[in-house]
Amino acid sequence: MRALTVQPGVANSARVEDVPEPPAANGSVLVQALALGVCGTDLEITSGAYGWAPPGRDRLVLGHESLGRVLEAPADSGLAPGDLIAGIVRMPDPVPCPNCAVGEWDMCRNGRYTEHGIKEIDGFASERWRVWPHHAVKVAPHLGHLGVLMEPASVLAKAWDHVERIGRRAVWQPKTCLVTGAGPIGLLAALMGRQRGLEVHVLDRITDGPKPQLVKDLGAEYHTGPAKDLAATADVVIECTGVGQLVFDLLGNSPPGCVTCLTGISSGGRAIPADFGTLNKSMVLENDVVFGSVNANRRHYELAAEALAKADPGWLGRVVNRRVPLADWRDALTRRPDDVKPVITLGE
Repeated sequence: MRALTVQPGVANSARVEDVPEPPAANGSVLVQALALGVCGTDLEITSGAYGWAPPGRDRLVLGHESLGRVLEAPADSGLAPGDLIAGIVRMPDPVPCPNCAVGEWDMCRNGRYTEHGIKEIDGFASERWRVWPHHAVKVAPHLGHLGVLMEPASVLAKAWDHVERIGRRAVWQPKTCLVTGAGPIGLLAALMGRQRGLEVHVLDRITDGPKPQLVKDLGAEYHTGPAKDLAATADVVIECTGVGQLVFDLLGNSPPGCVTCLTGISSGGRAIPADFGTLNKSMVLENDVVFGSVNANRRHYELAAEALAKADPGWLGRVVNRRVPLADWRDALTRRPDDVKPVITLGE
């Protein structure tokens, strides 16, 4: 069968090649791949900057944002042939740490977890793949190919889950949310904020293309100006860019009791002048919270499935705005000015 593979650590090593069928040891659920989302992590891996091959091998099957159709599944698995599913990316570490032992593998403490298409386990960019039933989450049938948004949606479902858990430390009645960044992660963060009935503001640098209208069609407001005034009135901030100066501006201007979740990853290597003493003082005196969030466990995938099922398919279809066949995978990994979320198709 065909698969998109890469040699981690080696730039421009990605290629489509024939690979063996997935062994039964990989899971009892056999899946026909339908689509594969691509994101910045995939760009890092194909550039040679990131990623780990499975032990004893030098190549890794790429892909962590999956959508597939069940071909075979155990009778007691809750899955049946024809079901649309997404595979969960992270697998618990083998020790396991206390979090992995109870299914909270997204909060692994010892770093021995593995991740499909990223760290030591083949990903989902092959014509067929296998997972275990507890690592497969159903996609609402009416979503069809839009179910490929499950993995990025799970990241935001986790972010919102943790924001709300933190908020419950006191009487908390949030009304306003600021999302920074209008890429797929930011758009999904805004979607979930609107589903919670919040007034949502999205800040980005882009002034044209599809993103401003996507935000407006959620019933949210789109902004391109400075972050200071928007941060000053936000009960919740979901930061999706990883831009260091922007993060500092948000933390320095948020109101008392604000909960800020950082989901963007900074590139590093750039120093910014900052008065951390004043920042520390304001955060302590105002009971502010800032935390980082990445990856997701099964509960978050299930919350993501609910959020996507409630969303307008027409709107989601404008987020997944470019579909590229596997043979043209390079095109999917090449950013275009009007891109929102390109995906690679492997079958329909």
